[in-house]
Amino acid sequence: MDCVTKRLFEVDGGDPQPELEDDFARSCRPLSELLDTVRQVEGFPLGRDEDILALSDPPYYTACPNPYLGEFIKRYGKPYDEATDTYQRPPFVADVTEGKNDPVYNAHSYHTKVPHKAIMEYIEHYTEPGDIVFDGFCGSGMTGVAAQLLGRRAILCDLSPAATFIAYNYNTPVDVAEFEREAKRILAEVEKECGWMYETLHTDGRTRGRINYTVWSDVFICPYCGNEYVFWDAAVDKVRGKVLEEYPCPSCGARVSKRECERAWVTFYDQAIGQQVTQAKQVPVLINYAVGKKRFEKKPDQFDLDLIRRIEESAIPYWFPTDRMPEGYNTEQPKRSHGLTHVHHFYTKRNLWIMSSTIAKFRERLSSRWLLFLMTSFIVKTGSKLHNIGLKNGSLNLAGQVPNTLYVPSSVAERDIFELARGKVEDLLPAMSLEKQEGFIVLGCQSTTNVVSCDNSVDYIFTDPPFGSNLMYSELNFLWEAWLRVFTNNKPEAIINETQGKGLAEYKELMTACFKEMYRILKPNRWMTVVFHNSKAAVWNAIQEAITKAGFVITQVTVMDRKQGTFKQVTSAGAVKNDLIINAYKPKKRMEDNFLRRAGAGLERDFVTDLLEHLPVAPNVGRTEKMLYSKLLAYYVQRGYEIRLDARQFYTLLKENFKLIDGYWFTDEQVLKYDEWKRRQRLDGIKEVRSGQLILLVSDERSALTWLYNFLESPQTYTDIYTAYSRALVQSDDAIPELRELLDSNFILEGGRYRRPQTEQEREAVEAQRERDLDRAFDRLLAEARSGVKRLKGVRKEALMLGFTRAYREKRYGDILAVARRLDQDFLETNGEINDFVEIARLKTGEE
Repeated sequence: MDCVTKRLFEVDGGDPQPELEDDFARSCRPLSELLDTVRQVEGFPLGRDEDILALSDPPYYTACPNPYLGEFIKRYGKPYDEATDTYQRPPFVADVTEGKNDPVYNAHSYHTKVPHKAIMEYIEHYTEPGDIVFDGFCGSGMTGVAAQLLGRRAILCDLSPAATFIAYNYNTPVDVAEFEREAKRILAEVEKECGWMYETLHTDGRTRGRINYTVWSDVFICPYCGNEYVFWDAAVDKVRGKVLEEYPCPSCGARVSKRECERAWVTFYDQAIGQQVTQAKQVPVLINYAVGKKRFEKKPDQFDLDLIRRIEESAIPYWFPTDRMPEGYNTEQPKRSHGLTHVHHFYTKRNLWIMSSTIAKFRERLSSRWLLFLMTSFIVKTGSKLHNIGLKNGSLNLAGQVPNTLYVPSSVAERDIFELARGKVEDLLPAMSLEKQEGFIVLGCQSTTNVVSCDNSVDYIFTDPPFGSNLMYSELNFLWEAWLRVFTNNKPEAIINETQGKGLAEYKELMTACFKEMYRILKPNRWMTVVFHNSKAAVWNAIQEAITKAGFVITQVTVMDRKQGTFKQVTSAGAVKNDLIINAYKPKKRMEDNFLRRAGAGLERDFVTDLLEHLPVAPNVGRTEKMLYSKLLAYYVQRGYEIRLDARQFYTLLKENFKLIDGYWFTDEQVLKYDEWKRRQRLDGIKEVRSGQLILLVSDERSALTWLYNFLESPQTYTDIYTAYSRALVQSDDAIPELRELLDSNFILEGGRYRRPQTEQEREAVEAQRERDLDRAFDRLLAEARSGVKRLKGVRKEALMLGFTRAYREKRYGDILAVARRLDQDFLETNGEINDFVEIARLKTGEE
């Protein structure tokens, strides 16, 4: 390892104590002198150097690739030496309460956030005080918050300047009293200047009131009479508090719906960009205001309309962003629906003026980053035209932005910015009051495909990466970043996005590159935890393939119960309906070196031993024969090693070297631990695991057999099996045999009930018959592929796996490619284990 490291903590009997003085910052060169050294690093943001420097707080936060990461590791990392390393942890399997109602979690919004209290459970399990945690997709920085609270340091990276800015402020110490004092002082100063913009007249026509919010409504055109109508007036039932699907046109009485009506549009000259623009017509329809401490509502009167006209005709004397919205998926909706093509179009003139004035005064202060953080906390969610209005229990609800979209609703709430800001000051105080220490977190705005850090240098990885087409981060963050003046460079953004020309293959390639970089910097025999949010099997398979291709071994998957807010163990492969937590480890260097030197020859037992030692000592699908063999095949094929054992020879290896208990394989050392585990559990708890009730989904033939094996812990009738199996079965691209065929081919029918094979003879007979059936199925596929030109349909994946495995062992790469040419590309992309054989066959034959 090329890093000389120094201990952060000196432990001598008592609790670990941090260094009294951190001179790290003073030892670092100015960022302005180092920008050119990182300018070519992937993910360098889009923006002027002066804006990047202004947003940064080096060395702990840089709004560009962080050039100080290596020095941070040298100063605070713990050197890795395999000869003296005693680290050993099983995967974390305990239930974890999610805790989304925590005030720290809710202080500042972001698209996806794992609560810091949930992350703390993982960090505490996998690390020791003083360790370094890495998160390459840090988002709002909750991993850093969790690490600091446990006395760990963290390296955080994200491609988005908005994300890293939010994460920086969540993780940096601040003088809370000074922040509160300065924020309120500046807000009062701006209010003195601009408060007249929220004045209104009470219904008595004399008393001045203060606007809390104004409701603006779209205007549509009746397809029958051609007259304009105001959506709020026609479609909102104020008595019942409900938006009607159909309603009468105020002019002709014809029943219409919003879907069949065209919007009314207005064209005007936009002085900010010097061109004509056409936007959806919106008019103010309701004003909620206060006189003293009492609140009232009214329709806008002439005083209100004149005030709005006066503001519209005036020039804003402060800078505000006028950037054109990028082409994309999320950005297309507001352009198409309302003609909002530039950033400033997302704000009413009144609120744009007040926010630009506030930000201008914030930027003059030394504490400007925290004050800007205050603004970003509401400038999009509740300060823009994205502010949706809900109607609940007959009353109006200020719902805010529709999450993870740039959707512009037909009824918009224009809020009082001063009221919003003062409320957010109070909301931010819990997050700011957390105990944080300077120098515990280092942040960089960069791609995780290229982390400027040392090999084998971090102790644990917790990360929540982008998943397929779930969220278009660079688009959703554009409004924030326009105000910050630094934008995401989305070239290396790992996403499925047609506008960016990225499909599943490009997404998988980028994610593989990211995980390879994480693999490089993680110490051997250490863990990575990945949060998964996508319900599509193709993306789930892509993520698993990317993780394993990077070199990690996946051992454990837990599922987050979204209703209960807890993480619970998954005992089945392929469960993708809930948010999942993937636990994977980096093998020991000695093991990798041995495999590389011997090309895997004779090391099958070592692989299984290492894998079993990293599995929880409890009933686990990973301990079944089929899953162990599957992991072995994937590990060998991805590295191009020769496969010397077929399924029956692998079973013999298991039988000769390991112990089979309750249908699960254990090392000799784990047998006593498993017995102890069973004694600690309630009997019904064990039975639930064995009976298959915790196996969530049957998504292919392999998971079907695993499900059935667990369910048949005791003999069952076909009717009972069918009822439970039907609930677990989901749509699949695998030609799974019918249930009766699966049972007859793989289990024993005795006395009208199916049971597991119990004797060696039964097991051998079942396995031999299964292999003959799969051989015949693959031979038919191969013959059809060689003789025809059509795509193969209704493919049985287990037949492909067996056929490809044998062809690979016998070096018949041409047979693999002959079948692969007739398979749908989507099928290969979503079945990584099968595609591994195809890719290695192409490599061996030189076929492109």
